[in-house]
Amino acid sequence: MTEEAFDVIVVGSCMTDLVSQSQRLPKEGETIHGHNFFIGFGGKGANQCIQAARLGAKTTMVAKVGKDSFGESYIQNFKDNGVHTGFVGQTSDAATGVASIIVTDAVTTIFNPAPAIPDLDPDFYRVSDVFCCNESEAELLTGSSVSNVEEARCAGQELLRRGCSTVIITMGPQGCVVLKAQESTSKHVPATPVTAVDTTGAGDSFIGALAFYVAHYPTMRLEEVARRAGQVAGVSVQAMGTQSSYPHKRDLAAELF
Repeated sequence: MTEEAFDVIVVGSCMTDLVSQSQRLPKEGETIHGHNFFIGFGGKGANQCIQAARLGAKTTMVAKVGKDSFGESYIQNFKDNGVHTGFVGQTSDAATGVASIIVTDAVTTIFNPAPAIPDLDPDFYRVSDVFCCNESEAELLTGSSVSNVEEARCAGQELLRRGCSTVIITMGPQGCVVLKAQESTSKHVPATPVTAVDTTGAGDSFIGALAFYVAHYPTMRLEEVARRAGQVAGVSVQAMGTQSSYPHKRDLAAELF
């Protein structure tokens, strides 16, 4: 059996997005007309995997999909994006499922606690090389308000106290805050202002790009890694859809590579 080496291994979910566009949300019991509908590929794990692959990482997905047309389409979507599908299984028992994998210590692990739960198992804080969450997830985990950079710093310090070695808290247009256990100061990485069209999946774009840069530029300072990942995510919010908005390497400025 030949062993393959991958830059990025993603364990997570695959979802088919059924997206309707309308002028407003319907009220309870109300039917309204929409003006557009499309089907796309989503799921936090799959989104992150696709973004890393589009930037050039050798990527594999560990997941399970249904033995149905959506599952077949999703596997083909991975193949179309250059993602290894040897660990994507199909089942007739459910539409989607969960898979796990044990990796060696040489693989940097990035943990995204989404959807976040207040009583997250303490081991997740200790065994993750990079603990990356957004402001609402940080707020739920720590029980403290996270609405600005200073509050994000405080929440990050609490996550470090719980055993994290490195924490990144993303804050959309406010950028992100990077904290390391071995350093006494935190770094605020501002975001480049853009006109957002659809922010769906932006966090997954950030984490997928983060995984790419960690794998391909292992000596790059994490603040710079976060800055570049933020630039990639900034491009994704300027188009509609989730994976359909994720840029390929060819779509990005050469200076990001």
